[in-house]
Amino acid sequence: VCAIPKSQDLSTIHSISKKRHFACVLGNSGGKLQDGDNRKVGLGKKVTLLRGISIIIGSVIGAGIFISPKGILKNSGSVGMSLIVWLACGILSLFGALCYAELGTCIKKSGGHYTYIMEAFGPQMAFIRLWADLVAIRPAALAVISLAFGQHILEPLFMPCGVPLIAVKLATVIGITSVMYLNSMSVTWTAKIQIFLTITKLLAIIIIIVPGMYQLFKGETGNFEDAFNMNTMQLSGMPLAFYSGMYAYAGWFYLNFVTEEVENPERTVPLAICISMVIVTCCYVLINVAYYTVMSAEELLASEAVAVTFAEKLMGNFSVAVPVFVALSCYGSMNGGLFALSRMFYVASREGQLPEVLSMIHVRRHTPLAAVFILYPMTIFQLFVGDIYSLLNFMSFLRWLFIGVVVMGLIYLRYTKPDLPRPFKVPLFIPVVFCFTCFSMVFLSLYSDPINTGIGFAISLTGIPAYYIFLYFNHRPKWFHRALEECFFDHI
Repeated sequence: VCAIPKSQDLSTIHSISKKRHFACVLGNSGGKLQDGDNRKVGLGKKVTLLRGISIIIGSVIGAGIFISPKGILKNSGSVGMSLIVWLACGILSLFGALCYAELGTCIKKSGGHYTYIMEAFGPQMAFIRLWADLVAIRPAALAVISLAFGQHILEPLFMPCGVPLIAVKLATVIGITSVMYLNSMSVTWTAKIQIFLTITKLLAIIIIIVPGMYQLFKGETGNFEDAFNMNTMQLSGMPLAFYSGMYAYAGWFYLNFVTEEVENPERTVPLAICISMVIVTCCYVLINVAYYTVMSAEELLASEAVAVTFAEKLMGNFSVAVPVFVALSCYGSMNGGLFALSRMFYVASREGQLPEVLSMIHVRRHTPLAAVFILYPMTIFQLFVGDIYSLLNFMSFLRWLFIGVVVMGLIYLRYTKPDLPRPFKVPLFIPVVFCFTCFSMVFLSLYSDPINTGIGFAISLTGIPAYYIFLYFNHRPKWFHRALEECFFDHI
């Protein structure tokens, strides 16, 4: 919803809006969209408790549980320690989710991380977070999940041979393009397809857990002998093990990106977060136990697709269906994540920190078209310059650095704004423990993986000069606005 000065000729604005099929919000309209015929165009409060749970579970369960076991086992050093990492990551994610539940109930604005940093630390820090999101974190996250989609969707066509890398990346580009097209065309169809994809990923989980538990009850426990062999564990590898695990749980914060659309957020947000995280943690631990009932640590490390290897050993020809389920699960995470992220860029544009074109809503489709497609160039670029695990480590450094900053902002707001209404309030030790853990992981990662973390840190620092160039000094150059808007409007 573009910020239009009140002095602007309204008839001109409405004429352009009609021509381009976009709606603009006037500076004092209170966040309501209007098109050229003065009809309200906007999103209502349609996210109920059940839909909130679906958003979180649908976004969390994606590729992580199917590709991360390899990274966790490699860096943790033993079967038993890898299971402890899975459980610890679930508890840590629950702590972080509870902190976000408090923030979401006292700051009832969409935008997630960006909005909370803006409220706690001001526009400069919020822009640095936004800049890192735009050029690194979100493109890397989308590239990782889409690479997993491309790998698994082609797996049945190439079995038992490996999938060529170029084929994986071409399928990945098709997947990214299609999910962005879907989000730009219709909110209704985006929601319907997301429900279908959530059902398929739950089926995939059941297909893995049930046979695995059956094997465990039959006495297949050989791979759990000497489960805590500490000789192969290295302290320097633990941050990367936690990064892989936390990536699998990532997505618990997406409901906070659409807070303005949640019914009764004081009740819905905390309940949806708690229920979702308990379900996901139980599923993840049980899935990993199921893996180890049929696969040794060496076999798991040698596997390029852990879920597919599990199915080949236990289900025979039916294993062909497993990578399809996994690919659909990945597609669901891509779809849900992009739906939420477009709202963050929409809010940032509404705050005046991104070009106005990103806050425009298509009048007929009711979608933030420009905000949906803004990630496309950087995602494609990162897709072709890094492998899936280097992207995961690179992305995790920046993600958990800024999530730690957000929760530190919660503690800061407790003292600077003690009278702020807090319908849901967590004990102080929860944000303290979460902050300490996040920053410990970040600092240890500088030793474990200095190249990727150094690149991530350098990229985040470039947000400082970018803020002064594009915002602080006379806002943004007019040629930048004209070039971006002409380029966008000429291609829709």
